[in-house]
Amino acid sequence: MTAIAAGGERKPERPFMPFHRWDRSAFLIWTLLMWGGIVTGFGGDVIHHVSTHEAAYPLIVHFHAAAFVGWMVLFTTQVSLIRMGRQDLHRQVGLAAIGLAAVMVVLGPATAVVVDAAKFAKDHKPPAFLAVQFSDIVAFGVLLTAGLLFRKSPSTHKRLVLLATLYITDAGFARALGGPIHGALGNGYAATLLGLYTGNDLLILGFGGYDLATRGRLHPAYAAGAGFIFALQFTAVWLLQSPAWAQFSMHLIGR
Repeated sequence: MTAIAAGGERKPERPFMPFHRWDRSAFLIWTLLMWGGIVTGFGGDVIHHVSTHEAAYPLIVHFHAAAFVGWMVLFTTQVSLIRMGRQDLHRQVGLAAIGLAAVMVVLGPATAVVVDAAKFAKDHKPPAFLAVQFSDIVAFGVLLTAGLLFRKSPSTHKRLVLLATLYITDAGFARALGGPIHGALGNGYAATLLGLYTGNDLLILGFGGYDLATRGRLHPAYAAGAGFIFALQFTAVWLLQSPAWAQFSMHLIGR
């Protein structure tokens, strides 16, 4: 890539600095913020469920929760290992992460179908929310696969894996922020988009801001990944509010 300098001459752009002394702390901070969104969104529900002895969730929900929390634990471990300079262990743990991710890609949609089918049996509303649930796992699978393919480029690899993990934290943030946002803005397209994705999108945009602050430019993998994420979010919300998708979603739960 080249840039035009004063006088019309072209000069090469500086390559993206692969490592900055703040990176290890930045990735840890973003990891803790993701945990904050998950705990804030789901913590109250878990406490309420346990304290009131409500009817048990379907077994697949417990497997789903274990797998996704397990991913966050593995991701946190990986970030911590890099922070401690243990790249050797990071690579070994990465093998377990690949296996767990493969399970999640199957378990996520399966859980959504089971839960939404049970909900339909009670309220008889089309499970249009499957658009959002499926988009989560599509984003996770695509971004994580790209991250694995670029694992020999640490700056690319870690940004793609971070984006993949950020996307699937949307449920926690939406539970915490969705109610107030819908209360203030209603239930239109923009309000739904903001209610679902404000929390994790702020973290996504914030990491772009971090790259700008430390490198003066966005990493190409971040720019491509963030663009893919936002396009997928816009599509998911459009489908969520589409009557045609609502009808199609009935077939996905076997109705």
